[in-house]
Amino acid sequence: MRVVSLVPSLTEAVARTVPGALVGATDWCTHPAGLDVVRVGGTKNPRTDRILSLAPDLVIANEEENRAPDLDALRAGGVEVLVTEVRTVPQAVTELERTLTACGVPARPRWLDEAEAAWADPPVPGRRATAVVPVWRRPWMVLGRDTFAGDVLARLGVDHLYARHAERYPRIPVDELRAARPDVVVLPDEPYRFTADDGPEAFPGLPCALVDGRYLTWYGPSLAEAPRALAAALRAAHR
Repeated sequence: MRVVSLVPSLTEAVARTVPGALVGATDWCTHPAGLDVVRVGGTKNPRTDRILSLAPDLVIANEEENRAPDLDALRAGGVEVLVTEVRTVPQAVTELERTLTACGVPARPRWLDEAEAAWADPPVPGRRATAVVPVWRRPWMVLGRDTFAGDVLARLGVDHLYARHAERYPRIPVDELRAARPDVVVLPDEPYRFTADDGPEAFPGLPCALVDGRYLTWYGPSLAEAPRALAAALRAAHR
């Protein structure tokens, strides 16, 4: 089985479970560390010619991260493309199982059992909190409706204020975000790299939680560690 992954989360899952199967991945596939496969461009602009030259048996993709025209071009080149959809934690577990099965994994890996167990009883505070969750700056964009990261936070007792917005990643002026007075501003380090010096200063007087974007938005082996790590970052914001 020769597999090319166009999704960082799925790259990590396949590389950890069946490392010999993976022959190509995007430039953004940073885990596991030291991954030695052919790089095929970005998630939004993959080099389809390079992918086809690798003669993969399967390309794994995601309906949000990858563009339909690129996937259509791969199919036109005779490659099977598996497209995942992940909007919730349970859906992530199901889609990971489906992907690994398609990659020839005969049995469910232990890390997936551990991830499911971790989310069966996540650490939830006594009182639910409200949040705004910027994912980009210049312009400011936040989590909106129907997102995996939003579901992750909800399961940890955090309700983001734009969960019912018509758009999935709406552009909201920063003064409006401040005026909403959330209990916490959640600042991940991807896709925009918010840091202690870049982000919190825009929200004076509001607690800010700097979180690892991999725990918030990835749905691979990191799912097992995500509840504990995110809960700790959220608690730290209120100290």
